[in-house]
Amino acid sequence: MNPYAKLITSLSLLLGTTITISSNHWMMAWTGLEINTLAIIPLISKSHHPRAIEAAIKYFLVQAAASTLVLFSSTINAWHTGQWDLTQLTHPTSCLLLTTAIAMKLGLVPFHFWFPEVLQGSSLTTALLLSTVMKFPPITILYMSSHSLNPTLLTTMAIASAALGGWMGLNQTQIRKILAFSSISHLGWMSIIIIYDPKLTLLTFYLYSLMTATVFLILNTTKTMKLSTIMISWTKTPMLNATLMLALLSLAGLPPLTGFLPKWLIIHELTKQEMTVAATVIAMLSLLGLFFYLRLAYYSTITLLPNSTNHMKQWHINKLTNTPIAIIASLSMLLLPLSPMILISV
Repeated sequence: MNPYAKLITSLSLLLGTTITISSNHWMMAWTGLEINTLAIIPLISKSHHPRAIEAAIKYFLVQAAASTLVLFSSTINAWHTGQWDLTQLTHPTSCLLLTTAIAMKLGLVPFHFWFPEVLQGSSLTTALLLSTVMKFPPITILYMSSHSLNPTLLTTMAIASAALGGWMGLNQTQIRKILAFSSISHLGWMSIIIIYDPKLTLLTFYLYSLMTATVFLILNTTKTMKLSTIMISWTKTPMLNATLMLALLSLAGLPPLTGFLPKWLIIHELTKQEMTVAATVIAMLSLLGLFFYLRLAYYSTITLLPNSTNHMKQWHINKLTNTPIAIIASLSMLLLPLSPMILISV
């Protein structure tokens, strides 16, 4: 990709995200979402592979439909209340339309169909952007309007997302699809708590982004796309594979790793809100996700293919230490002891 084109798309992504997260007016928030959508499409389709082009078209159509619903929702609310402020969403139809639009943008069930396909058609770095940066503006809009949302609808969508994200990830062999369903499952955890404790949703999103970035950057370094290549990548970078195993277990939410903190806090808050049944159900559904994270962790560190493959074993070579991966990997595993300090700041 041309360096100038890459610079323009990166700056546009930054600009669109900044506009959305800093705006109070619906039109400005919508403008930021549109800039983001148009900026990421060249990054998805830059390989010119038919699957990448298909992913870009699917992404554009879904995001365009979701942006239309956001605009429609804010217009109806302004028509009835005279308010264009993000925090003043009071009309019931507008609240319902907004919840649907943000669910489409995030990939919550039942609007999740596009997300695994788009991630599968993208490169690993673009998939990382789609899983983290592109989720931030819609999460911010949910955060700003959380007091107006329908609790029953959001809880239903959240539990369905946690269930489907865990269930559909079980039989996948492509790592990007596994991480897409992992993202859907984590979004379910974020959605279920946003009405009761919006700051906890943001904390969960930040920690999820940190852990996902670690996994994607390690996979990008080892050039691993599917399970059959992750099994023999330990010969190339043994330390990175050990780090990948710990990052995956953290993403699964196992103590004493960082990923345990948001799940523990969400279950605690749901119990305080007398939603014990929802807390129990979503905790049980996280076991589905734990299964495929353990499967990935097992493949990355313990197994070697028992028969000959088409992949040549590449023995590791001396390289400089990748400092960004070292920093975020440490954070994605070791933040749990800092939880009292994090809770005070939240």
